Amino acid sequence: MDVSLAQALAWRLERHFLVTGARSITEVVRRLGAVPAWSGDPGLAMGRRLARPSSDAVADALGDGDLIRTYAFRGATHLLAADDAGVYLAVRCANRQWELPSWQAHYNLSPQDWLALRESVRDVVAHGPVRHSKLAEKVASHPRFRHLQAALSHPSHTLLKPLAWQGDLCFGPVQDGQPTFQSPASSPRWTGLPDLHEAGRRAVLAYLAAYGPATRDNLHYWLVAGLSAGRRRLDGWVGDLIQDHVAEIQVDGSRMLHLREHLASLTAAPKPEGVILLPGYDQWVLGPGTADDHIVPARAARP
Repeated sequence: MDVSLAQALAWRLERHFLVTGARSITEVVRRLGAVPAWSGDPGLAMGRRLARPSSDAVADALGDGDLIRTYAFRGATHLLAADDAGVYLAVRCANRQWELPSWQAHYNLSPQDWLALRESVRDVVAHGPVRHSKLAEKVASHPRFRHLQAALSHPSHTLLKPLAWQGDLCFGPVQDGQPTFQSPASSPRWTGLPDLHEAGRRAVLAYLAAYGPATRDNLHYWLVAGLSAGRRRLDGWVGDLIQDHVAEIQVDGSRMLHLREHLASLTAAPKPEGVILLPGYDQWVLGPGTADDHIVPARAARP
């Protein structure tokens, strides 16, 4: 199968709700996989994709538990659909960063200590939003973790990120300009972290459903550079899906991957008219990555 790049991008515009708007903000986030919570203008990026934009849509979805805000891709804060968040977090945990000798030495925590630390953190956030300072204070009150007071309090949140990846905490509402943390289980739609290999295959399928047709480099950018999945692990997931679920096609002569169930809609996608304007740090660019010159021409990417 051979299609043009113009045809492929026309299909992707439809999938990004940039031609026909989505019904809800959660539908947008679930389709895009993740949306940066602080970079750019997430409200505008998602509002542009709604059939009926609302300035309160993000806040309402967070309040209802349809979305959660947590650390995910590249160590940054993202909005994720609560019922899909565990997929991306499970992949992010694949390299088990907290078990690296450098981490064990720096924080004086063995892998066994992490189990107790996680339990302590879950206990603290189980009953509602807790301010960062209070979280650090309560966890460090345990004699075993007294030496972590400074690390837990640090504004970089470096020690908190692996706890977020493992589903022990996520961001709660901002109180008086200060961040709070709560359990992702406070959302009725939170489903926890699935098995890694199930999560990996689901993440590949979800990516192609939004950003296909895509190259293997695109997938590596999203799941290896973005979530530390590991190239060999990712290639195994793709190999499991080739034939039954994923097809290799030609896009202007370049080999790309696309979901078999979407092959018919790919060739039928109507060419859009006019110009579509998007805010900075939009997922249209961040999903494939700025190194993809199908999206960002090389001349535009250079300073």
